Amino acid sequence: MFAAKMPEYPSLLARTQRFRLGRPQRVTLTPDGRRVLFLRSRGAEDPVRCLWQLDLETGAERVLADPLSPGPLSVGGPVSPGDSLSVGGPVSPGDSLSVGGPVSPGDSSSVGGTVSPRGPLSVGGSVSPGAGETAPSAQERARRERARDQGSGVAAYSFDQDVRLVACTIGEQLHLVGMRTGTVTRLGARGPLTDATISPDGAHVAYVHDGELRLIGTDGDDDRPLATPEGPAVTYGLAEHVAAESMERHRGHWWSPEGDRLAVARVDNSPVGVWYLSDPTDPSAPPTAQRYPAAGTGNAIVDLWIFAVDGRKTRVDFGWDEYEYLVDVVWDAHGLMAVLQNRAQTVLRTVAVSPETGETRTLAETHDPAWTQIVPGVPVRTASGALIATGDIGETRHLTVDGVPVTPAGLQVYEVHGVDGDTVLFAATDEPTERHLWTWSAAGGLDRITSARGCHSGIRTAGTTAILGATLDGHAVTVGGRTIKDFSATSPVVPEVNFLNAGERELRTAVLLPAGWRGETLPVLMDPYGGAAMQRVVADRDYYYASQWFADQGFAVIVADGRGTPGRGPRWERTIHGDRSTFLLEDQVAALHAAAGQFPLDLSRVGIRGWSAGGYLAAMAVLRRPETFHCAVAGAPVTDMWLYDTHWQERFLGDPRLDPAAYENSSLLRDAPKLSRPLMLIHGLRDDNVYPAHTLRLSAALLAAGKPHTVLPLPGGSHMPPGVDLLTPELIFIRDGLGIA
Repeated sequence: MFAAKMPEYPSLLARTQRFRLGRPQRVTLTPDGRRVLFLRSRGAEDPVRCLWQLDLETGAERVLADPLSPGPLSVGGPVSPGDSLSVGGPVSPGDSLSVGGPVSPGDSSSVGGTVSPRGPLSVGGSVSPGAGETAPSAQERARRERARDQGSGVAAYSFDQDVRLVACTIGEQLHLVGMRTGTVTRLGARGPLTDATISPDGAHVAYVHDGELRLIGTDGDDDRPLATPEGPAVTYGLAEHVAAESMERHRGHWWSPEGDRLAVARVDNSPVGVWYLSDPTDPSAPPTAQRYPAAGTGNAIVDLWIFAVDGRKTRVDFGWDEYEYLVDVVWDAHGLMAVLQNRAQTVLRTVAVSPETGETRTLAETHDPAWTQIVPGVPVRTASGALIATGDIGETRHLTVDGVPVTPAGLQVYEVHGVDGDTVLFAATDEPTERHLWTWSAAGGLDRITSARGCHSGIRTAGTTAILGATLDGHAVTVGGRTIKDFSATSPVVPEVNFLNAGERELRTAVLLPAGWRGETLPVLMDPYGGAAMQRVVADRDYYYASQWFADQGFAVIVADGRGTPGRGPRWERTIHGDRSTFLLEDQVAALHAAAGQFPLDLSRVGIRGWSAGGYLAAMAVLRRPETFHCAVAGAPVTDMWLYDTHWQERFLGDPRLDPAAYENSSLLRDAPKLSRPLMLIHGLRDDNVYPAHTLRLSAALLAAGKPHTVLPLPGGSHMPPGVDLLTPELIFIRDGLGIA
């Protein structure tokens, strides 16, 4: 009926990492607000990131570090003796450098980073070395997986308070950019290394090698251990698995504003079970071991220590027997704070820490009988010391200042991007398909600063605001009236999204139709995520490339966000407490029938596809509602709820040692005998987030029940699918399953 658009398109989608390569990312502002630093590759199919600078006064961009420069790293060309890259103004120690501030100037939190740790990672890209890089170490592979980082080249960077030096990690080695000399030198730090951060005073760089936190002087001398693990299960300065995977904390050490001390996470993984992954295509390769805290099993023991640069140390005494999780650490001009959570996640406590004694006192505490929600960017303090956090009241997540709500009912706070003096920059929404930037200050009140329909994020420093705008028309990073150049490719398939509020719950739903559609009745492909980590139905083009391609093959593609997804307030999110399955499936069916009331859909031919949480939803759909869903493709599905991590799974289903019923009801293995529709299971064999055991256990249960199905293994594939075309085999399977010629 419709001509298949661009048969090479799925490969292009993969090679360009969904048209994200060449796009600015990890954007930071210098403390005076006059320069922007960011990472960007040189082209639309180039995964090797360079470190760049944009001068807001002149509009000039220049490369600060290029991993592919021949010989010693250069600054992108000859540097004239008169070139000056000084900050050009006084720097206040309390200035905020990045999203989630105020933070120590060595931090490298930023705008434009990778997708949310649990986002629906679609086909495209791989965790493979870039040109000139060796294969990443196990530690680097783990970091990339937790951060969903598919690029190579410059992995991370941080700068000192006066922006004289920039420390960056390239090929798991430490390099230093002299901003006033234009030189890039490699420091003799031990490699492979990760999590390198420069001290605010520019004297040292802290980094982690083989679980040991080390310091090296920025002059290249005095490379020494600061905290050495007492055994093979102990690390210093790294985030443990659940922190990076489920709490969005990717750091394990934090500089003091003066640069004389560090707060350091000590992680003892000995209570955590060891799981293994192997590569069946290489029987000579030994399996890879990982400490994986499955639901209902032991967590890592995480302590916080204060280390002076001279080696003196103090253990922090949180004084809370129920403490299980270190959610975050903030060290600002007002002192050191830590955020703690109990195992049941019903209490979230913020404490002030004395770096001298290790004693603590409670600053704030929230309680919820279901779970306390971790909101990115909080707590944080203004220049005057007001504590910025969030509070859930009824159906609204409010911004709070010293515990008092300052945002109205119905405006859902999504993330706090930082403070600039006494002005708070945050993202919030009163319409779930959009996300806008707002500011609040005691003097100026509440002000919305973005207007275009889309999902916006940003940073603000010294009165300068950087805005990353994501809309249905594209992406742009604008700072102080200037736009950072974008080298990404333009997609030849342009998503055309029809939004509707489906059913009595007004489920946010997107419908995509074939280009050139003239009103014919169409078979249906549901394309949900459906998990609690993120929304799919948003005004951002990136979310719909694959959906539109499937639509152009002759489908009406429906994407629906049901109960439990973010953006609609705490009550909506907590609807799924104790039940990960019932409401998810009910809402997909409701969205399907609502869309059929507005478009001519053939409800006798309905397929469903998804990845991760979406893969779980797809497999569950054909197992439990075969009268509605007639075939499914389930990528990296969670099928056995006991096989996922403690912090994430127990948030929704509780501790299975106390009540296993919720796990039994939400798992799919007992549903295997019900299969009566075509089902394809896809899984990367090196997936250390949703282990391949999920797919293999469901497949074994299906075989035991005599139920034919299809399994597509991805050798070497992780939770981020490899850079190959998976859309075409999915399309062939779905067409065959629905009886479409």
